[in-house]
Amino acid sequence: MEFTAQQIADLLQGIVEGNPGEKVSKLSKIEEGSPGSLTFLANPAYTHYIYNTEASVVITNRDFQAEKPVRATLVRVENAYQSFAKLLDVYNTIRRNKTGIEQPSFMDPSAHAGVEIYLGAFSYVGKNVKLGDRVKIYPNSYIGDNCVIGNDTTLFPGVKVYSDCIIGNNVTLHAGVVIGGDGFGFQPNDGNYQKVAQIGNVIIEDHVEIGANSTIDRATLGSSIIRKGVKLDNLIQVAHNVEIGENTVIAAQTGIAGSTKIGKNCMIGGQVGIVGHLQIADGVKIAAQSGVGSSITRSGEILQGSPAFNISDYKRTYVLFRKLPELEKKISDLQKTLSELRSASS
Repeated sequence: MEFTAQQIADLLQGIVEGNPGEKVSKLSKIEEGSPGSLTFLANPAYTHYIYNTEASVVITNRDFQAEKPVRATLVRVENAYQSFAKLLDVYNTIRRNKTGIEQPSFMDPSAHAGVEIYLGAFSYVGKNVKLGDRVKIYPNSYIGDNCVIGNDTTLFPGVKVYSDCIIGNNVTLHAGVVIGGDGFGFQPNDGNYQKVAQIGNVIIEDHVEIGANSTIDRATLGSSIIRKGVKLDNLIQVAHNVEIGENTVIAAQTGIAGSTKIGKNCMIGGQVGIVGHLQIADGVKIAAQSGVGSSITRSGEILQGSPAFNISDYKRTYVLFRKLPELEKKISDLQKTLSELRSASS
């Protein structure tokens, strides 16, 4: 893909300073710029790179004032960082704009596909599946019977969606994601464990993104639900009948046990463990490596620790914890002094 500085300026409502016909075909960091590349300057700490970068075109803020000559063509915009992010999105869309059905792959005759879909090689689409417009299913993926996948949704290589699950519009599932595997349901029975059938499904609403190798288990009954706008990192386990509220974000290696309900606009750090059957209020923030063993009922609460509790109390407690050796020595010295005084008085 090749663009001129003027085409980039037109897309970003910017102004060209230099050669409008300067061509670029790749993106780079400003400190690693090479001829034919496009980069940006937003952080003042990187300003010195603009004077010797080899990049052909640099996006800058409108108010950037060069202190010495700049070899590159500049595209001045209102916000360089946001404009470059927009370009990255456009670049990604063009790069991933695959269509067509590769062979070998299988789509059951009863399945229905919208327009401009992409089905990668060695993928399987089961009975009565409904694929929306511009769905992209990369190679080695599996879509079970009766699933519904909305418009503009992308499944990267190796995604597995078990039967009866529903995925909304503009959803992104990264490589290795498993949607609708059995929930961890077993009933003790004469020293063994009897499996409890998991006959529910998973519902993923619009604009959700789920990172590589994360898993969302199907419900025992009803649905496990990931609400609109949720963003999940890599390697996250979401158990059966869990519900995650709108626009909540969760970092890697977090595990959420069954039937817990998480509110909207929550932020949960990496390696957090949440036990089952809890209620977590809207806007809650949980620091990394915390363990949550009871419901959080106050909206906007910030917690840390294992077991997790209010972060202000945690920080005060942690200060005392770090001083325990010093406090233990003081207590020992006081006990020794007290013992000496008792001996002297007797």
